Amino acid sequence: MKRTDGLAITLIALLVAAGCTVAKDTVVVTERAERQPVASTEPAVVDTSEVDPAPSLGISNGRFDGGKMWTFDHPPTEYFTEAYAFAPDSQWFAKARLGMLRFSTYCSASFVSPAGLVLTNHHCGRESISSVSKKDEALLDNGFYAESEEDERRVEDLFVDQLMSIEDVSAKVYEAGTDVRGADARNKARQAFAEVLEKQLTTTAKLADTTLTVEVIGLYSGGQYSAYTFKRYHDVRLVMAPELSIGFFGGDPDNFTFPRYNLDMSLFRVYENGEPFRPEVHFAWSEDGASVGDPVFVIGNPGTTSRLSTVSQLIFERDNNLPQQLAVLKSRAGIMKAFVDEYPERADELDLRNTYFSILNTIKASEGQLAGLQDVSLIARRQKSEDVLRQSIINSDSLSALYKNIFRDLAEMQRSKEAVSDQSAAFTFFSTELLTSHVLLRALYGYVHDILKQRGAPQDQLDELVTDAREIADWPVSVEKEYIEARLLELRNGLGPAHPTMTALFRKTTPAQLADSIASNTAIADSASFDSLLLNGYLQSKDVTVSLIQSIAPLFFSLGQQLSSFEEKEESLNAALGRAQFAVYGHSVPPDASFSPRISDGVVAGYEYNGTRAPAFSTFYGLYDRANSYEAREEWELPESWTTPPADFDMSIPMNLVSTNDITGGNSGSPLLNTDLQIVGLAFDSNIEALPNEYLFLDEAGRAISVDSRGMLHALDKIYDATRIVAELRNGRN
Repeated sequence: MKRTDGLAITLIALLVAAGCTVAKDTVVVTERAERQPVASTEPAVVDTSEVDPAPSLGISNGRFDGGKMWTFDHPPTEYFTEAYAFAPDSQWFAKARLGMLRFSTYCSASFVSPAGLVLTNHHCGRESISSVSKKDEALLDNGFYAESEEDERRVEDLFVDQLMSIEDVSAKVYEAGTDVRGADARNKARQAFAEVLEKQLTTTAKLADTTLTVEVIGLYSGGQYSAYTFKRYHDVRLVMAPELSIGFFGGDPDNFTFPRYNLDMSLFRVYENGEPFRPEVHFAWSEDGASVGDPVFVIGNPGTTSRLSTVSQLIFERDNNLPQQLAVLKSRAGIMKAFVDEYPERADELDLRNTYFSILNTIKASEGQLAGLQDVSLIARRQKSEDVLRQSIINSDSLSALYKNIFRDLAEMQRSKEAVSDQSAAFTFFSTELLTSHVLLRALYGYVHDILKQRGAPQDQLDELVTDAREIADWPVSVEKEYIEARLLELRNGLGPAHPTMTALFRKTTPAQLADSIASNTAIADSASFDSLLLNGYLQSKDVTVSLIQSIAPLFFSLGQQLSSFEEKEESLNAALGRAQFAVYGHSVPPDASFSPRISDGVVAGYEYNGTRAPAFSTFYGLYDRANSYEAREEWELPESWTTPPADFDMSIPMNLVSTNDITGGNSGSPLLNTDLQIVGLAFDSNIEALPNEYLFLDEAGRAISVDSRGMLHALDKIYDATRIVAELRNGRN
């Protein structure tokens, strides 16, 4: 079980709220973390010019170690002028903000025409493409193009958000904790108030416009709070998507590499009142693209980074979290691959191929991040930055009084987590739907539902739990068997074969036999049967999963309650650290990514790798060379529409490009813009060298990879005969 396991935290909270107790004999760990006073909400920037960046080993911290994911309310305009001889004004930033979109809850996008045309990645649209695919169409494989507006297909439950305004609400949030004693309690009070404030602001906003919603986002680990007002568009329709084999050309082997040859793009359209929406702002399409050395800007919603974490936190991530997560991810990828290969049609019906691709992507990203943390120079450089911050705190009497013990306390917290690391490995991703048995997940819901019902929980709470449980999809018996067996092995390895629960479970059977028995005989593998058992008393049923979940659920929740306590304390400490960092650096260092809108600057540039140099651009020539070089390999097999391009297809046109922009997960689908805010590319990936940028931003070889605007337009025109879309993009230029 990991800190990101939101379902586990929710279920634990429900049990505790209902007065339920959980087993306490699993692990008992004590930790000491002294409470810290609360800092002022106003940054008092400290002069660090005399702080020695510890030149030992030739390592020093850099100006942009914290990255270049700037917020729209505090953009570094002076730096932009210094770096690019370009001075954007408030209108420039307003247009950048309004043209950019959040694509559902996982990607970025942008308006690219006066008629509400939306550009994002193919991999961001895969789920939507599959959902609108009619029987026997296989749009994910075969692609889609709407010849007319009438043919554009609405995607149910898909929405895009447009950022309308930002308001600093730090003072209001901090005031909520003024009279609360204790740092942990004060931090919880502020978080609770932030949630209340978010609801209040949303209610007020909706009085003016029902499509508005407000998010109160904590930046700098709570050093600053901002209210982001978004306008949400619910009617979003698929317009065009290329075939999977060109949208994901090279598959997993080419993922996070360059040179790259992907048409990782898709087009949607926003509608309002049944008509194409007319946005106030859109980004015009550049047919000239960009050149080497040109300044370019990525506008999007980066997911998460860990650049403000302490070295002790990074070491725990390196030695515990990432290895444990990778072990589970690789196990599930192997299971999923076997099923997708053997039953491709059934896999597509259940959308398991997209699940498999997601797991592979996470594995490769996690491996790159782990390699970065295993690089002694990265940890050393982070240590130097930490030393500078620590010394800055010591040099200030007011900051020292507040934060002098913060690094020690966080290091102690990591030791507390280390003590239960093996046990937590047993439950890694236990309630994460893509990576756990759906049978066991349903059993967990049944267990919680019945206990809460016995404790007299409100009916609306039970109804919400049932609604969430019903969203768990049916999976094939063969996948369930393998997933259950993998989980049982992880439990035995993590808790130890001598653990009382393990000896009881496997006294007369093996993990493989138990998994086979459960997968083959349980009624809750079927959604209808599960629904019936859930409503009529799951724990009183004779289902084969009941005894298993009654054995392991108390362990899961006991450990989860302890880790939740650790998480609360660490969040409080992180909030104090964030305030200390903000007090020292102010907005000169951007906050960690939080899937909130950011603007990142960079330049188009190649880089050195493998003893040679990667060019800034790849062309269609390279696409066909790669396809021919790997003949008979599925990952590099071109779709039929590409095998014989028309005579006027220009192979020399750039297809993909690389730039030094700072991006991470969530930036997928972000527009790559020139200084005139024209589309010159579409960000879709980082290279391998950029994966450690999760922890420290470096642009010597780290690159953002984008689809070139010229390549996208040429493919739409010559390969797909998408004449109406090409005309719309060309006519939409300023």
